[in-house]
Amino acid sequence: MDFFLQLTINGLVVGSIYALVALGFVIIYKSSGVLNFAQGEFLLIGAYFFLAILENARVPLLVALGLTVVSATLLGLLMERLVLRPMIGEPIISVIMVTLGLSSILRAIVQGIWGTDTHPFPALFESSPIQIGPLPVSRGYLFSVVSSAVLLLAFTLFFRFARVGVAMRATAFSQQVALSMGISVKHIFAISWSIAAVVSALGGVLLGALRGGVDGSLAVIGMKALPVVILGGLDSIGGAILGGLIIGVLENLSGGYLDPYFGGGVKEVAPFVVLVLILMVKPYGLFGKVRIERV
Repeated sequence: MDFFLQLTINGLVVGSIYALVALGFVIIYKSSGVLNFAQGEFLLIGAYFFLAILENARVPLLVALGLTVVSATLLGLLMERLVLRPMIGEPIISVIMVTLGLSSILRAIVQGIWGTDTHPFPALFESSPIQIGPLPVSRGYLFSVVSSAVLLLAFTLFFRFARVGVAMRATAFSQQVALSMGISVKHIFAISWSIAAVVSALGGVLLGALRGGVDGSLAVIGMKALPVVILGGLDSIGGAILGGLIIGVLENLSGGYLDPYFGGGVKEVAPFVVLVLILMVKPYGLFGKVRIERV
């Protein structure tokens, strides 16, 4: 039982970070109808930038985190201005292909600056675990899950009550209606990409702290948020949260119970099996909006 609880807790921690990164996918999709395949690279750049500030500038942790947020915001604004804005009005598939190209370019830039070797992440937390009932839980794990939960709650409230958040929801519903109400769609697009870059950068920092190192595989881990989004529903923030937790727990449970019997690899496949089964019953995801087209 303790083994099951430990795997479940670890899965919830990783799943909360998946949900955080998936939020970036949902935000961009809700506002522009585009899937950003460079989301994993945003995560990678955020982790490397945070590490570079800590190692070179020797600034306090919170200052480094703040500078990472600022740099991620600027990166999101730059990508929206250079990539999305010139493609407004073009077919969605063309925009998606551009984000695929952007993914390769950003990864090449990261490799050119930091190389391909793993860079050790500084220990941000005390090594002694915190005892929760019968289970010892890492301080880093607790910090990650609490941070992710706070950020997800903050963004959920932002979209529900903040003026800009409501404008983003209106733009997602209909760009024509948003324009008629005086909402600047280009401004909303810029905010969407900035938020997506920030949540991915924070996810990269949390993953780097948990793994104890940063390398190119973080971008692949970031792309695991894509099945999370599909599972929860492409336009649902609540779905992204629940989907992230489901995928994280499934990965850890299958890795702990099935991998020893099948020689490994089940951990990577099991969430996708469940994803296919759920989509066979609910094609739009757990909370995705059903679109009915009448001809």
